[in-house]
Amino acid sequence: MPNKKQLAPEPLMDRKSAARYLRVSPGTLAVWDCTKRYNLKHIKIGRSVRYRKCDLDQFLEERLCS
Repeated sequence: MPNKKQLAPEPLMDRKSAARYLRVSPGTLAVWDCTKRYNLKHIKIGRSVRYRKCDLDQFLEERLCS
C-alpha cells in the first residue's frame, strides 16, 4: 500500500468567528441557517454549529460581482 501524505484537517470556526470573518453578526448567520436564505455549508456537532474557512471563502466567491 503506497504512502499517501495526509493533510491535517482544517480547523473549524464557531459561529462568532465565522461571522467576524464574513463581517456580519452571529445572529445574521443564525437567521440564514434557520431560513435557508443562503446555502452556506456548516457542520452541526450536537447543538454547536461550526464552519470551515474554505466553505466561507467559497460562499464569498459565489457572491463576487464582476
